[in-house]
Amino acid sequence: MRNEEKTTIGVYLRSLRDTMGLSLREVERKSGVSNAVLSQIESGQVKRPSPTTLYKLSQLYGVPYEDLMARSGYPMPSRQNGEVQSAQAVFNRLGTITEDEEQELLDYLAFLRSRNKRGRKRE
Repeated sequence: MRNEEKTTIGVYLRSLRDTMGLSLREVERKSGVSNAVLSQIESGQVKRPSPTTLYKLSQLYGVPYEDLMARSGYPMPSRQNGEVQSAQAVFNRLGTITEDEEQELLDYLAFLRSRNKRGRKRE
């Protein structure tokens, strides 16, 4: 299991909420999940939130539902070759970036992809 998957669901959801600058009440208003339940999840009192709650939070936070399910201990099929399921998940992990940083990331990704294509041609 990767390091980020070892983080409890409560700690992870709290970090997502903090990154978006939302209060518990704002998350409640936007997701329909009560702030009392959110507080219990974030504090670790609820270790396995319902799939419905996780779905609503995945929609609000823009993270893959499957990731929240796996972090909550629900059985999930494994990813193949460590592929990222969603570009949104990558951006959520990066946080806010400038336009210059975005361009640098795109340039670096293009470099990595071209390097991988050249490597395959040599085989």
